Amino acid sequence: MLMTSTDKTVVSSFFIENQSYIGGQLMILTLSLIIVVSFVLSELLNKLRIPRIIGMILTGVLLGPYVLNLIAPEMLAISIDLRQIALVIILLRAGLSLDINDLKRIGRPAILMSFVPATFEIIGVLILGPMLLGLTLLESAILGSILAAVSPAVIVPRMLHLMEQHQGTKKRIPQLIMAGASVDDIYVVVLFTSLIQMAQTNSVSIVGFLLLPISIVFGIGVGIVFGLLFVRFFKHFHMRDTAKVLLILSFSLFFLTIEHEYSHIVPYSGLLSALSMGVTILAKYQTLAGRLVKKYEKIWVFTETLLFVFVGAAVDITIIPNIGFMVVLLIFGSMIVRSIGVILSTMKFGLSFKEKMFVVGSYLPKATVQASIGSIPLSLGISNGNVMLAVAVMAILITAPLGALFIDLSKNVCLGLPLEPNAHHLNRKQDDTNI
Repeated sequence: MLMTSTDKTVVSSFFIENQSYIGGQLMILTLSLIIVVSFVLSELLNKLRIPRIIGMILTGVLLGPYVLNLIAPEMLAISIDLRQIALVIILLRAGLSLDINDLKRIGRPAILMSFVPATFEIIGVLILGPMLLGLTLLESAILGSILAAVSPAVIVPRMLHLMEQHQGTKKRIPQLIMAGASVDDIYVVVLFTSLIQMAQTNSVSIVGFLLLPISIVFGIGVGIVFGLLFVRFFKHFHMRDTAKVLLILSFSLFFLTIEHEYSHIVPYSGLLSALSMGVTILAKYQTLAGRLVKKYEKIWVFTETLLFVFVGAAVDITIIPNIGFMVVLLIFGSMIVRSIGVILSTMKFGLSFKEKMFVVGSYLPKATVQASIGSIPLSLGISNGNVMLAVAVMAILITAPLGALFIDLSKNVCLGLPLEPNAHHLNRKQDDTNI
């Protein structure tokens, strides 16, 4: 029986009236698929000693619009905002864990490791980007700032394990890598933000670089002020730690909004404010900072899944065959240049050749920051943004498992056997989802 025009009108009206309900159901289904598929793939890869984040990225590629297309459009539409929230949580956790005294104790090498290797890698991409991918110098600089950050998700749990086993601790090698990696991420994100602003205004000027220190100082200053205010507030007014976490997160997101709306008037970095606020809370109220970090770690478990899945979903895998080999050359070429920066940073630190090679290999993995900022150029309509995202994801897929395996397989050779062997610790699973 054929439908009459009246029947068609009734059906159309039903779908129009229930569009929000259907969209909501699709979002619920999408979340269910993301959680189940990413859990299965992550656990399978973890059995092979490959970081779980690789399984999350593959989940996004599989469920994304370029393969099965099972992610609701509404979810993809808000994925940019979710990635921004994830980046803020990363920086808050870094700030609440970054003890300035650690940097002071290690001294010059920790300071150099926080920016020299990243700078070398950016220079490497500046050279290779135009040659291999046909990028402009500004596009290459943006890509370099995306690639230059090292991954706490891969490094931190393994360095903590080495500290438990007393491997390399006599020369503070795990502490050096952890401290340098934390500040390295911040340095890269600040550079990336400044370069993105230049790309949006289509101008690369001396004034833009001169305003960078102002935005850094202003961002840090605002974070310190609010950090002190929060410490004072929390000491006088009792509330649950969960409420404190949400309050701090809300203000951090507010900082980003201020930067977005008014940075063209007053140079300002909202991300640095979030970071320095966390550092201030740790310096003035260490007990609270420790509790807040644990809360943010729990939030991060779910946020991390969404972050890496949506990054995988955003990758246009159809362009990879055309640029794949060149991308691999760029990634390995820039890593070689980065390694030179690591070696220079650790000179006069009393490390043997094997220990230096361990630091070099440990400083290669990429993951969290690349997932957070890799898709931003594409979302902002910057030229070759799709290429930058593809390179960022391939860098994660190559360097995260490579770096993790290098650390696990070379630690005994480069740092010596554990001083206090413990069967429980030796067989302990590496839990990357907690960092």
